[in-house]
Amino acid sequence: MAKRKSNIEKGKRLIPDSAIAKRKPIIEKGRRIIPDSTATEQKISASGSFPVVGIGASAGGLEALEQFFGHTPKDSGMAFVVIQHLDPNHVGIMPELLQRITPMKVYQASDRLKIKQNCVYVIPPNKSLSLLNGALHLFDPVESRGLRLPIDFFFRSLAADQQQKSIGIILSGMGSDGSLGLKAIKEKNGIVLVQDPASAKFDGMPRSATESVIADIIAPVEELPAKLIAYLKFIPAVKTELENESKNKSNLEKIIILLREKSGHDFSLYKKTTLFRRIERRKGVHQIDKINNYVRFLQENPQEVEILFKELLIGVTSFFRDTAVWEKLKVSILPELINELPDGHIMRAWVTGCSTGEEAYSLAIVFKEAMEKIKKHKNLTLQIFATDLDRDAIEKARRGVFSSNITADVSPERLSRFFTVEGESFRMNTAIREMVVFAPQNVIKDPPFTKLDILTCRNMLIYMESELQKKLIALFNYSLNPGGIMLLGTSETLGINNEGFKELDIKLKIYKRTATVIPADLVDFPSSFYHNRAITAEKKTLPKVENIQALTDQILLEHFIPASVLVNSAGDIIYITGRTGKYLEPVAGKANWNIHVMAREGLRHELPGAFRKARQSYEPYIIHNVKIGINGGTQFTDVTVKCLEKPDALKGMIMLVFTDVPSVNDGDLVNQDKGKLSSAGTQKELELELQRSYEDLQSTREEMQTSQEELKSTNEELQSTNEELQSTNEELTTSKEEMQSLNEELQTVNIELQSKVSDFLRANDDMKNLLNSTEIATLFLDKELNIRRFTDQVSQIIKLRNTDIGRPFTDLVTDLQYPEIEDHARQVIKTLTSVETAITTRNGRWFNVRIMPYRTLDDHIDGLVITFNDITNAKKLEIELQKANEALREKAINPKSYKS
Repeated sequence: MAKRKSNIEKGKRLIPDSAIAKRKPIIEKGRRIIPDSTATEQKISASGSFPVVGIGASAGGLEALEQFFGHTPKDSGMAFVVIQHLDPNHVGIMPELLQRITPMKVYQASDRLKIKQNCVYVIPPNKSLSLLNGALHLFDPVESRGLRLPIDFFFRSLAADQQQKSIGIILSGMGSDGSLGLKAIKEKNGIVLVQDPASAKFDGMPRSATESVIADIIAPVEELPAKLIAYLKFIPAVKTELENESKNKSNLEKIIILLREKSGHDFSLYKKTTLFRRIERRKGVHQIDKINNYVRFLQENPQEVEILFKELLIGVTSFFRDTAVWEKLKVSILPELINELPDGHIMRAWVTGCSTGEEAYSLAIVFKEAMEKIKKHKNLTLQIFATDLDRDAIEKARRGVFSSNITADVSPERLSRFFTVEGESFRMNTAIREMVVFAPQNVIKDPPFTKLDILTCRNMLIYMESELQKKLIALFNYSLNPGGIMLLGTSETLGINNEGFKELDIKLKIYKRTATVIPADLVDFPSSFYHNRAITAEKKTLPKVENIQALTDQILLEHFIPASVLVNSAGDIIYITGRTGKYLEPVAGKANWNIHVMAREGLRHELPGAFRKARQSYEPYIIHNVKIGINGGTQFTDVTVKCLEKPDALKGMIMLVFTDVPSVNDGDLVNQDKGKLSSAGTQKELELELQRSYEDLQSTREEMQTSQEELKSTNEELQSTNEELQSTNEELTTSKEEMQSLNEELQTVNIELQSKVSDFLRANDDMKNLLNSTEIATLFLDKELNIRRFTDQVSQIIKLRNTDIGRPFTDLVTDLQYPEIEDHARQVIKTLTSVETAITTRNGRWFNVRIMPYRTLDDHIDGLVITFNDITNAKKLEIELQKANEALREKAINPKSYKS
């Protein structure tokens, strides 16, 4: 294959601003790159091993696979394993379909089949596929809530087996299968490629993949093979250049400076191998050969700095990762810790590097389950603080919404108990969500959480230099209470920094903090938290304004003589009796006849409580000794409030009646010399106000208790309804998932059937052309001697049209002088022996008619085949020859007659 120049120029900016602004991976577009495949294979396999490419696809996947392999050279130096969602009850023909597209050998996967370069392996229907030591292994499929996730299953085994040589590709499909597997490949420093969602027939899987990980390459499917091969060709040169770069670290330090300026985080104490691997990946994506060119590329493209920053975070996580660790926590570690804590204690936990929150939520769930198994119930709660550098990951964790492929990690029991189904996703229940507080934090420089009972730092220390590891472990010792639990990743260890910790499980890396002095190394870290002071203030709740109803003149005259007011349900005055100027006054501005607005000072604050009391029954409620301000003076008044029951026209309205009373202890209240209230009068007045306040408070409490009971009852009903709706929703979601899975399988079967139909149509056309090219009239009959098919030449012998198919051929008009043809046909069906006869026609033509049994591929007789071979010329020659022979014979017998 001719070698063409790549469209990816060194140092050239390939990332659209809009795509990077949305923090999406690079979508490279352009003309197709056709590499020199021979040189590619030599470079890819130079190390003695070869990359293994896992390809996941679902609905619309067959078309995408055909385009992918149609652009893949036969000697790419890679092995391809295709994981396609297939109908479990249908015999797949995927290997045959792909074999027509690619010159590479295509196999259907089988147990212990060793993979080879330049070969394609296809998963069989109703199986899950795994990889171990370069050999394929088949498993019975595992379903969770009706979902099968064969792509995630294979990608995880691919990452574990091939490590950095693993390559994952996601093509068209519905759902989110493959996203978790891509995370595992990313963690092992493998390569991730995704079909551009805009070019996918079904964009569910590609979109989910791009949201879950930072894909190395996103492009239309026909461009993926060339970009992958170009990337793999470029990697050896990049590795050599990076190894030589150890002599001069200035470029690496420049990259660290650029990262610090952009993100505010210092990576100088991260392991250099980790930094180099991630830089190597980004250089390969952009086809940049020298690290100094990549530094310049970072300077010119700040968005690339952000992508590199996210690459370095390696935010790979999942629910209950390393199942044995969480089982140990639930069964023994947490119960022992809980038993040691006093009743009512609020436990504190810190999950560092929480990424999108799966580990924090796993801890909350395990704590809930552990509390249930403790025989002696304790009133303990757990507050979890989950932190990470990545603000986008924190925002996603706060939402608590996860894709459906978490069913691979979370049991059905936990899903139904701790999650709520929302469409194709699962939302964390409120009880678990409220246990976790998510916050962006840099564990290296920001103040730590202290007084902790549990601390998890899993798979974070392995990316840091030993100096930083030592400081962090000392920090964790400082943050934990004596007896607190610390969890590390299964590939991490304390090493020589084990002072202050006791090993509880060396295999699972669970440690207990001992009562030791905090190491002096902590001086480099912040020594205290920033405490937020709680500012408490009494909130005065304004009385709730209640509506008042009207009173008629007749009721006023029957029950009350003093001044009174009738108001409607909105508090608007309907009717006034007597002189009410001492109690009510118009307000300035636009006229407003509402009782609450017009009430004078002192009365205004008493009305709401009185209305509430009056509405509780139809008995009058009296407010005694209300002090009302009147034009610089005061007036004490008893206010009677009554909710009307009769007549029906006034039912529910409220009447207010004002009765003036003497001032409280007139002899003591006013000092004639000084014009001021005496101390005794002041005390009595305050006592009255205090008494009314107590009554109002008691009334408010009673109303609140009543409201609480009503709300509690309503809440219980809503909870019951919610559970029923949730159950119905789960059933509908399960049905939807099953239908979606079935639809994907039917899509694949439909494509396969369309391919078969195309093959049959081509075969039919080939046969028709073949039969017509022989110019032999051929007639196909079924067992009942009905016409099934015929060639064009038959119509010249028997008057046939296409509409005659299905009719008995004996009913048709024919030129053949062959009355025995029906008997001969039935004889052939009976004896299975061919019959051949020379027959003439009315117009003098001769045909050699041969009647044969019609045999199917499985050797069953399914009718007859009658051929009519035109032998007219041969017959004429035969007749002329016979005449010539007769003439010669007669001449030989009577030579004299000829002489004469």
